[in-house]
Amino acid sequence: MIQGTGSGVGKSLIAAGLCRIFRDMGLRVAPFKAQNMALNSFVTAEGGEIGTAQATQAEAAGVVPSVYMNPILLKAAGESGSQVIVLGKVDRTMPAVEFYALKERFWQTVTHAWDRLAAAHELIVIEGAGSPAEINLMDSEIVNMAVARHIGCPVILVGDIDRGGVFASLYGTRALMGDDDARLIKAFIINKFRGDINILLPGNRLIEDRTGVPVIGVLPYVTDMGLPEEDGLALETRARPAAHQPIKITVLRLKYISNFTDFQPFQYEPDVELVISRRPEDILNTDLIIIPGSKNTVADLQILKAAKLDEIIKQAAKKGTPVIGVCGGYQMLGRAIEDPLHIESAETKISGLCLLDTTTVFNETKTTRQVVADTAGKIPCVTGAHTALRGYEIHMGQTTGTNPAAFVVGGQKGQDGAIGNGVWGTYLHGIFDNDEFRRDLINGLRKRKAMPPHESGIVSYAALKDAAIDRLANLLRANLDMDFIYKLAGL
Repeated sequence: MIQGTGSGVGKSLIAAGLCRIFRDMGLRVAPFKAQNMALNSFVTAEGGEIGTAQATQAEAAGVVPSVYMNPILLKAAGESGSQVIVLGKVDRTMPAVEFYALKERFWQTVTHAWDRLAAAHELIVIEGAGSPAEINLMDSEIVNMAVARHIGCPVILVGDIDRGGVFASLYGTRALMGDDDARLIKAFIINKFRGDINILLPGNRLIEDRTGVPVIGVLPYVTDMGLPEEDGLALETRARPAAHQPIKITVLRLKYISNFTDFQPFQYEPDVELVISRRPEDILNTDLIIIPGSKNTVADLQILKAAKLDEIIKQAAKKGTPVIGVCGGYQMLGRAIEDPLHIESAETKISGLCLLDTTTVFNETKTTRQVVADTAGKIPCVTGAHTALRGYEIHMGQTTGTNPAAFVVGGQKGQDGAIGNGVWGTYLHGIFDNDEFRRDLINGLRKRKAMPPHESGIVSYAALKDAAIDRLANLLRANLDMDFIYKLAGL
């Protein structure tokens, strides 16, 4: 089990790298995270939601993602608490106090999922959440030491030296646990180190002397592994491109942005500058505006209006800048969003950006499914027709209107997307993972600027992502005591 001294210390990537290493050894390995809190999610073949990190870890392990790999998923929903997803399906939205009151019920789900997963695999790489040393939660948590105790598995504790105080974090985390839990921590890993390793080594020896727990490796600071990020921390730390590329794509930075991994493929395109921003100058001086998904569409729309950014977007669209809305962004593009049952907010109805003639009505049903789609009509800036586009849907509400359909799903033109004058919206997450579709969109933007198609041709996002997982695994092999880890795993 990989636990951490806090959020964002690198647990998810280390778990993914280990999954790839064990897969390469020929083992049937799978990831597991009992409870995840993330706004980035993936829809499995079963039609259930799990955290994106577990989907990436499953890919690293060479197995099909399953709801049993992440049985409890929490998606923050603003003041009302979090939407609780149990085995891939929405249970309800509840505040933290109610969630912890239902601990036993959720714990039964966790142990059931563990039993199913363990029965089908030789080895499980488990990821914790946040820190196991939150002393106010130790009696009610179901994701850290509770899981380690239940399974009796060894724990490797990861600390982030880039934040400072890594030795205090490692020492303090272990010290705040009871003796039985502390004994399950078998090793420390120090992550995100830069500088002269010889300066760090005396500290490694001292922490081992004081705890009896060895530091089994120091991982270097890597700015971008090229893998999907799990949460909004990535948005805050992502560097702005150093050199301006011919095509600039601006993704609107929403407060409740979700599934921003939809846009990661653009980062691999050699002629694209991807900017995540809410600055008017970025919105007005770009080749494409993308309004992303949101966990609280109404609240994000109200925030845009309060900042007058709705008028900026409409101004950009009026002068001819293409606009794309994905999921919640698609809903915002319409004339109105109605919430008669107050599923998402206290508002019964709110006007949209009026760039599409559509209306979205929220209801209690959440659509979660993988889809294969064909383009239904000529999508603005996308050259040519496209078939067998793979993606997945995660949305509350149904959208209807008079605009032509953007996609055909299952042979039917439906609500999966709409096309307007230089504007289009879609419910399909992962649409830009489709390499030819993405390149044709970029080439369409190039054509608008009287530029020829880029000479590098089509980039394979899946191949680049798989190569990134291999690099991650090699990074672990080069910097960790893998023999120690193999022994912990009983290999």
